[in-house]
Amino acid sequence: MSVHDELTSVQRCLDDLSRSVGRLEQQLGSTGLDMRRVRADAEHLRESVALLKEATSAQGQPRKPELVTIPDTPYDDSLWVDIDDEGLGARDRRAP
Repeated sequence: MSVHDELTSVQRCLDDLSRSVGRLEQQLGSTGLDMRRVRADAEHLRESVALLKEATSAQGQPRKPELVTIPDTPYDDSLWVDIDDEGLGARDRRAP
């Protein structure tokens, strides 16, 4: 599925959630703290998906990462003259 299709599916689910929360509010009343929190969370999800939809439409399709070719030729040995053998300790000392 494309990103657009996924966002449309999420939007449909949020519409169903909003209708269900509305029915719950009619049955339980909207004065309780828990019901107000559920309503606020559902609206927050709706706003977040709208922002995501806006961001993806502004970007278009995500870019593919640029490939970097790594040559098969060996590295120049002069790059490694100033380092110790990592993990092996210094040359003049013994490992424990």
